[in-house]
Amino acid sequence: MAAAALTREGGEDAFRRLFRFYRQRDASDLRGVVDFSAPGGQVFRSQLSISSVSDQDAYRAGLQPVSQWKAYGLSGYPGFIFIPNPFLPGCQRHWVKQCLKLYPEKPNVCNLDLHMAPENTTDLWGQSKEQLRRKGSNKWEPRSLLEKLRWVTLGYHYNWDTKKYSANHHTPFPSDLAFLSEQVAAACGFRGFQAQAGILNYYHFDSSLGIHADESELDHSRPLLSFSFGQSSIFLLGGLKREEAPTAMFMHSGDIMVMSGFSRLLYHAVPRVLPNPEGTALPSCLDQPLSSDLPVGSVIEHSSDEDWQVCAKYLQSSRINMTVRQVLAEGQKFPEESGTDGKGQAPSEDNYYENSKAKRHKPNTI
Repeated sequence: MAAAALTREGGEDAFRRLFRFYRQRDASDLRGVVDFSAPGGQVFRSQLSISSVSDQDAYRAGLQPVSQWKAYGLSGYPGFIFIPNPFLPGCQRHWVKQCLKLYPEKPNVCNLDLHMAPENTTDLWGQSKEQLRRKGSNKWEPRSLLEKLRWVTLGYHYNWDTKKYSANHHTPFPSDLAFLSEQVAAACGFRGFQAQAGILNYYHFDSSLGIHADESELDHSRPLLSFSFGQSSIFLLGGLKREEAPTAMFMHSGDIMVMSGFSRLLYHAVPRVLPNPEGTALPSCLDQPLSSDLPVGSVIEHSSDEDWQVCAKYLQSSRINMTVRQVLAEGQKFPEESGTDGKGQAPSEDNYYENSKAKRHKPNTI
């Protein structure tokens, strides 16, 4: 049945039906998927707060001046903003390298911590880079530790078991990602945004993100920011109930989504990761070199050719997504907790992360 017919059908858990439709490897009918590179229909131009971010601060974050960004909204989804790749040439490489080399390091938390001894997860990059660089096209080759990475949490560490954050499970939030997030939030009208928690998701062509709503933050007045790098995906944005059929849209490398206001608590999911539409191993935006003339105070760092070779090999079959959120309002504190140490468990298939390999095992496998 075509996606359009499933959308019209409605009824009990219409979201799940669309999720399964796009999850199919042979789902070739993608005509109903919104493409912001060719907007039309329910897509409209969204206004940005150009004066809230100086060109210098945008450059320091690796972004084009806000006046050059294109931003779109979707009819029926107030508070949803889609910004197609506003990054300066070469700057996406910095965030990819951070997500693979730096952010998985301790004291940050990742899914591998739940199954491996601490000494075995201290240098995922060092243990994986040679294996990744030599990796061929044989899908039966053993996976490196970086390829087994599914999620990393930053700042206030999300507890997958209780679906809560806590004051006693917190590590410093990366300053470069905080600065990037603050500029994007300000450009979308949210000055004073504080990046307090991050969840990094690592996808492969057989991965998906389960249907969920991000309700765990104590302050819902602040937006949720989402940054994508690498291969493309289909993103489903639904309603306040799973009975409401979602809208499907493409997300490509460099794209940013902002969910705020009414759209902040909507159900959403990623049923499928797709090869980038250009038909090349990597999107052309990732082939662009970084300028040698970075502005003073830039959070962007040059990647060595050796490091980028590893990142590029990883991204040939993968997608990385960074989501950043403010957990607490100004002056707000966590409620008193008892009976928990704040340590997170792996997300289950039904509430957050889905992977085709995990379906053959218990949800907490890597």
